[in-house]
Amino acid sequence: MKKREIERIHEKLISQPKLVWDQIDKREKERVFNLDKEYQDFLNTAKTEREAVTAISGIALANRFSSSHSSSDPIRMMKTFQEKSIALSVSGKEPIDEGVNLIVSHLDSPRLDLKQNPLYEEVDLAFMKTHYYGGIKKFQWLTRPLAIHGRVVRSDGSSLDIIVGEDDADPVFTVADVLPHLAKKVQYDKKVSDAFVGEKLNVMVGSLPFGDKDTKDRFKLAILTLLNEKFGLVEEDLISAELEVVPAGKARDVGWDRGLTGAYGHDGRSCVFTSLKAMIDIKDPQKTALVLFVDKEEIGSDGATGAKSRFLESFLADLLIAHGKEPLYHEIQKILMNSRAISADGNGALDPDFQDVHEKRNAARLGYGVCLAKFTGSGGKYGANDANAEYVGWLRNLFNQKKVVWQTGELGKVDEGGGGTVAKFLATYGMQIVDCGPPVLSMHSPFEIAHKGDIYMTYKGYRAFLES
Repeated sequence: MKKREIERIHEKLISQPKLVWDQIDKREKERVFNLDKEYQDFLNTAKTEREAVTAISGIALANRFSSSHSSSDPIRMMKTFQEKSIALSVSGKEPIDEGVNLIVSHLDSPRLDLKQNPLYEEVDLAFMKTHYYGGIKKFQWLTRPLAIHGRVVRSDGSSLDIIVGEDDADPVFTVADVLPHLAKKVQYDKKVSDAFVGEKLNVMVGSLPFGDKDTKDRFKLAILTLLNEKFGLVEEDLISAELEVVPAGKARDVGWDRGLTGAYGHDGRSCVFTSLKAMIDIKDPQKTALVLFVDKEEIGSDGATGAKSRFLESFLADLLIAHGKEPLYHEIQKILMNSRAISADGNGALDPDFQDVHEKRNAARLGYGVCLAKFTGSGGKYGANDANAEYVGWLRNLFNQKKVVWQTGELGKVDEGGGGTVAKFLATYGMQIVDCGPPVLSMHSPFEIAHKGDIYMTYKGYRAFLES
């Protein structure tokens, strides 16, 4: 057999991952970088779930989505809930009761939340207590510039949105760390889990006193005076506040060649942006297209605005009314059971320096496109959705037809660890659902890394899915 014939058979029969950059032409490469500019702008304006909903709402309104049905055709609907969840839909050619094409992603990212009684002083410095949110490596949040974003509800019932630490003229905040000269017993001789204590993630917020040396709590009082003068706040107002401590600064290009994007919040918001962009750009979908953005994924998807809530059912009831149908319970359940869905979430990329925690044949790699993960969960697939073969086959064939560069992946070796997504909660409705999103390096850190080619292919894959 001739060498060329062997090569042809090899190419036909053996599955090989494809580097995005080898599969696209010059024009599409330009689209990769243009899309990333939009993505970085979104990341910079959507560091919290509330900010993300605000950004999504603004983009949706600018693209003719409405909270009430008009005479537009196709129907372009949107609905927000408690400013922490939002859904958008575009009606398709097929009747809605035949199911929808749904992409669900989460708006929240790991961070530090201020406690309800956060402010105190110690050794003539002012601090705020925090409780970390989601899975973090606590040491990564030390000795770096931090910003405070969030909302305070004052005693008169009025609310105030605060962002401090992002503008060049703003101060920033930080969590201090012990110097290496004195760290032997308190850190070096301990396990990492013991060396870095959650209760010590205290944010430094001030150092100047108020009044004279006889003034009680003069450093704490100085901060309260500033908050009162600038925002009209008193200490009790902090009890009715949601203030999130996040990394200060903007998304940045990474590497000499600018092929990577480094930012806070890739995990979650990379899928939020790409599914939003896909929804805005779709034309004449076959089925009704729906994108759902939820909160609380990083802490189990509980609560009124998480994936376990009934927000999706409420939105489908609105869609039925807009389509001239009765929003009956069994009609909503019929739609859900007939639907196809993507749980849009990042997958852990193969780490060049820690390859031993991955099973390389089944690990996603930066630059090889959107990652299709049949299952997530941990040891024995606990907590997984585990999509069926028919649905994975349908989706991979769709991606191949639409020239979407894709790969498969799982979250580490068997018994090494693992994690879950919202897929298992949506699967309880009976819909077909699978995890699909870009691979991310340094996931859950204050500065995650994503490949621009993967972000583009995630957008391209989501658009193909919504239009199918």
